[in-house]
Amino acid sequence: MESAYTYHAKAQYHQQDRSFVELEHGAPRSIHFSAPPEFGGESGLWTPEHFLLSAVASCFIASFRAVASAAQFEFQGIEVAVDGLFERESDGYRFTTIFLRPTVIIFAEPERPRTQHLLEKAARICPVTRSLSAQIKLETKILAEHPVGV
Repeated sequence: MESAYTYHAKAQYHQQDRSFVELEHGAPRSIHFSAPPEFGGESGLWTPEHFLLSAVASCFIASFRAVASAAQFEFQGIEVAVDGLFERESDGYRFTTIFLRPTVIIFAEPERPRTQHLLEKAARICPVTRSLSAQIKLETKILAEHPVGV
């Protein structure tokens, strides 16, 4: 058996849509779950590991929307990819590092620094990530609808 695995989830929100979470392998809408295949579970189903990463992704989006609203900051949309490094330690497996990779689409390039600040604030206040012992690493990507010089 391997000593480390990586799991993935993604969430997004756009002004014209509702927020949603999805898994990379297209799990069904009803929540059937299993242990991960690498631990003897059934392939293609949600796992507790995916539930945790989906909670991180959806909480981060909710936190970003809250800080953006409080700051009266308008943005076009946000998508958050979350990867969790699940490693074996001396006392068993656990998530050791969770990579939050939000991509935000803003309306204009001058809003880039403010967007970065709000992303960092959302990462700090998200109650789900604050409740975890795993190290949280924020890797942001900001896209401007109207970049400077275009």
